Amino acid sequence: MIDFSVEPEFQAKLDWMAKFVREECETMDLLWPEQGCQFDPSLKSARDHARPLQDQVKAQGLWACHLGANLGGPGYGQVKLALMNEIIGRSNWAPVVFGCAAPDTGNAEILALFGTPEQKQRYLGPLMAGDIVSCFSMTEPQGGADPGVFTCKATLDGDEWVIEGEKWFSSNARFATFFLVIAVTAEGAPLTERMSMFVVPAETPGIEIIRNVAIAGENPYEEGAHGHVRYNQVRIPADHILGRPGEGFKVAQARLGGGRIHHAMRTVGKCQRALDMMLERAVSRVTRGRKLGDHQMVQAKIAESVVELEQFRLLTLKTAWLIDETEAGRMPHGTPRNHIGMCKVAMANVWMSVIGKALEIHGSLGISLDMPLANWFGGGMGLAFADGPTDAHKSQLARAYLKTAKPVEGMFPSEHIPTRLKAALERYPDARPEGVPGQDRL
Repeated sequence: MIDFSVEPEFQAKLDWMAKFVREECETMDLLWPEQGCQFDPSLKSARDHARPLQDQVKAQGLWACHLGANLGGPGYGQVKLALMNEIIGRSNWAPVVFGCAAPDTGNAEILALFGTPEQKQRYLGPLMAGDIVSCFSMTEPQGGADPGVFTCKATLDGDEWVIEGEKWFSSNARFATFFLVIAVTAEGAPLTERMSMFVVPAETPGIEIIRNVAIAGENPYEEGAHGHVRYNQVRIPADHILGRPGEGFKVAQARLGGGRIHHAMRTVGKCQRALDMMLERAVSRVTRGRKLGDHQMVQAKIAESVVELEQFRLLTLKTAWLIDETEAGRMPHGTPRNHIGMCKVAMANVWMSVIGKALEIHGSLGISLDMPLANWFGGGMGLAFADGPTDAHKSQLARAYLKTAKPVEGMFPSEHIPTRLKAALERYPDARPEGVPGQDRL
């Protein structure tokens, strides 16, 4: 039976989180609103303010909870993590305060699974402590997220790998202490065996950040959090490969499934905050002699938002439950795959729809920067591209379901009523002695 309930002790932790995020993390959003500043280790005022808050989170046992018990984390499971991320999603600073900011969460999982003891000591420890941030460098300017056209390559030269090429949208590149880089190591090999992943120290000679690219919701446009990076004969030791040569796909997949669920539940949290704003506005604002909430068009926007958000929340929680059941061995490996894709496909649409409706109900105030809605709406466009383009997931999901379908025999669909009726009468010729309407045309 599907069960999303948690024990009272953990519910008390969720209640503590909800109050803490509203009072402390959302306050940090106001004090340090600049896009990406939560990842900037040189912003001393913000770091000094965040450190005592992080200590409170650690005292509650809620720090960096994304790692499973096998990787040294608390092992809460995806349902509990989903409920936590619903709360964390309300605030831009909350992931940093709770030690679970992307891409550091996924990068930490990769290092925990594939890193050497030395790499774990040098990078994973400080990353988990919140002392440094990291970069995930995969997509490329000429082909986006399509690995079939990646050209950035790594060549083994003696006891060193030499990385040459460009990467696009490398998250937090300008703040990172190290980069996780996917590069082609076996041109012409099958796609899933063509690439490898490397850990590259940020101080390595040859790393050039061409531009820091901003996305919708970020200003100014030259100070975004996504780097266009050139690797110009970047040399790293041979042991800086993660996994074996050709296992880049395998290594990358270790970070994506749970991350997509966490993004989905953070979307729920942000949209719930927008819905709360929508409801407050509807009972506060008066137009044409009535409160906004008394107008049917406004009621329709509210009702649609409530339904969309509840549907998406339940889909995400079910997906988290499927992951937990699979990891516990109660379901076959790969069971959650399609549902993870569903969450990815629906996520940006729900974000844009709910936050868009909240913006509309606030009118000109909604599109002003006096409210957070306009920036949220613009930033939400990026959800369609993070962790792989949504269209790619749609195609993958459709193909998975098409494999379960069988072509019909004969001219008409299997639900063709005249064909089915004829077969039914052949099985039960005496069932309708008075005849069936239209039987003479069969």
